[in-house]
Amino acid sequence: MTYNSTLLRRPGAVAAGGLDAGVAAHYGDPFREQRLLAGTSGAVQGQGLAAVVDLSHRGVVTVSGADRLSWLTTLSSQQLTGLVPGTSTELLLLSIHGRIEYDARVLDDGESTWLIVEAAEAAPLAAWLTGMKFMLRVEVADVSENWAVLGSVHPVPELRGRLCWQDPWPQIAPGGFAYTAVPEESHPGLDRSWFEYLIPLAELDTAVGERPLAGAWAAEALRIAAWRPRLGAETDEKTIPHELDLLRTAVHLAKGCYKGQETVARVHNLGHPPRRLVFLQLDGSQHTLPAAGSPVLSGDRQVGTVTSVGQHYEMGPIALAVIKRNVDPAAELTVCDADEKYVALQEIIVAPDAGQVIGRQSGFLRAPR
Repeated sequence: MTYNSTLLRRPGAVAAGGLDAGVAAHYGDPFREQRLLAGTSGAVQGQGLAAVVDLSHRGVVTVSGADRLSWLTTLSSQQLTGLVPGTSTELLLLSIHGRIEYDARVLDDGESTWLIVEAAEAAPLAAWLTGMKFMLRVEVADVSENWAVLGSVHPVPELRGRLCWQDPWPQIAPGGFAYTAVPEESHPGLDRSWFEYLIPLAELDTAVGERPLAGAWAAEALRIAAWRPRLGAETDEKTIPHELDLLRTAVHLAKGCYKGQETVARVHNLGHPPRRLVFLQLDGSQHTLPAAGSPVLSGDRQVGTVTSVGQHYEMGPIALAVIKRNVDPAAELTVCDADEKYVALQEIIVAPDAGQVIGRQSGFLRAPR
C-alpha cells in the first residue's frame, strides 16, 4: 500500500520521490527550510523555532524479549549486549561476503529494541529476523504502520520524554575505526547533530504543532555535507562497510563472530576497500543538478557514480559519490548527466590507503578504542 503522510496536507507541500516517497520534498522554500532546520536563520537565533523533518515513511521494527540484545549481537556487526536504555547506536546486517544488506538505527528502552530503517527495509528485515529466532526469547514486529519518525538537527523541547535516537555520526564508537583522511576535530559531520523522534502515527500532526517543517531536500543537503552515508543511496549490491567509513559507527571490530565478519576483518587488516566515498563540490554555473546515478569521469574514463545530490544553502551544489580506490585524490573529476557536464572538486572522505592496518607503523587512521 502506498504511504502518504498527513503532513503532505500542509500548505506548500510538494511530494518527494525515490527513497523519500510519501513525505514532502519541500514546503515551498527549500533554502529557508534548510536554514531553519540547521538553526542558522535569524528567526531561529532570535525567538523563532527550528524546523523538524517529516520522516514518517521510515520503517520501524521492534525486537522484544529477554534475549534481544545478545541475539542481535550475534547476528549483526555491532556489540549490543549490555546496551544501556536510551543509548543510540547503529548496526549492519551483512551477507556472507560482507556486503551490506540492512543498516539500522538502534535504540533500546529497557523492554524492546527499536530499529529505525529505510521504508523498503522494514518488512524484509522483520521477516529475516523472525526466521532467525529459533528457541530464543525474542519477538519481532514490523510496527511501521503505527509509528512515525520526526527528524531534527536540534533537540525539540516539546518532544522531551519521547523515544529519541541520536545519530552517533561522526564519533568513533567503541570498537570502531575511522577511515577518513581529515583530523577528527575537522570532520564536517561535527557541524550536524541529528535526532530522530519516534511518534505514534496518529499523533504526528499534533506532535509537529506550530513548529516549522523542512522537507526531505533540506535534510538530504545537510546529510551530504556531513558525509553521512545512507542505505539505498550510497550502497549497492556490492557495498562493504569500509567503502563508506561505516566502521566508524556501525562495526565493532573486537566483538564475536557474525555473518560477514571474515570479509570485514580481512579487508581491514590485510587489504584495502576496492572503492571509496568522496564528497564533490559541483560547478554551480549551470543552475541545474545531475541526477543520482550519473557517471563520474576522470578524463574520458568512468571511475565511479554519483550517489546523492543536494543544494546546500551555503556551499551550493554538492554530492556524494563512490569511486574507485586508486583514483588520484588530486584529479579533477567530471559528472555527466545526459548532455550536461559538471566539473567536480573532489574532497577525500575514505582515504585511498584505508585498510591494511596490520603492520601499519604510522598514519592518520584512528585505531579502535
